[in-house]
Amino acid sequence: MTSSEYISSGILELYVYGLLSASENQTIAQLARENPEVNQEIIEIEKAIVDLSSSFSPILSLRNFEALQEKLALKHQKAIPMKPTTSLNKYWGWTAAAVLLLASGYEFMRLNQTQLEVATIQNEKIKLEESLVNSEIKYQQAEDKLTVILDKNNTLIALAGQTAAPQASARVYYNKNTQTVYVDASGLPEPPVGKVYQVWALKLNPLTPTSIGLLDDFKGNHHKLFALDKATAAEAFGITLEPAGGSKSPTLEQLYTLGKV
Repeated sequence: MTSSEYISSGILELYVYGLLSASENQTIAQLARENPEVNQEIIEIEKAIVDLSSSFSPILSLRNFEALQEKLALKHQKAIPMKPTTSLNKYWGWTAAAVLLLASGYEFMRLNQTQLEVATIQNEKIKLEESLVNSEIKYQQAEDKLTVILDKNNTLIALAGQTAAPQASARVYYNKNTQTVYVDASGLPEPPVGKVYQVWALKLNPLTPTSIGLLDDFKGNHHKLFALDKATAAEAFGITLEPAGGSKSPTLEQLYTLGKV
């Protein structure tokens, strides 16, 4: 068979696609080494496949094609002579290549979908862990509040709303022996941005206010129970609304709640 007959028969396409037997591959490989025209035709077929693969899927690059060739041992396998086939084999070869490329594109889409699903599951896991942490924090805060309320050594002092906020209220749990102070601020509205509630221990004669702390992270404290500094011989407690960071002395125009021990 002449070089032209080999080229027009479609055998070279089948050789490149790996559809020939080992003996047939040996014949074509030997012919390519001896015949520059046949060898060039094989190179052109390989280039055509690479160009076609690029149009179907970005993952089928020249490097991937060559790796695929080496895996299938298509480049250097040997074959025996065979009878010429009709030019229809050439089209069968192109069809097989197209099917392979479409299948590869489908697998690429499936891989992307799987990666997206994995990312979604990871995000859900993170949200679940955050929810669990928040639940544990809420539980601990509730337990602390219950402990304070049930402590018989604590004196409950109700703080009533004042002119600045008539509807406001608060509770102070004051242990006169240890001088510890807890404030239940669930009756106070959320402070405006840039403002903070400040708690004052008061001596009434003469009136002497002493700051015992700020109700920081008001929104994040779900049960609104705050532990404050100790208060020595306090006779009353008041809560004012102050600029963020607190004030050295109470802003009486922003006195929200007040109550005597």
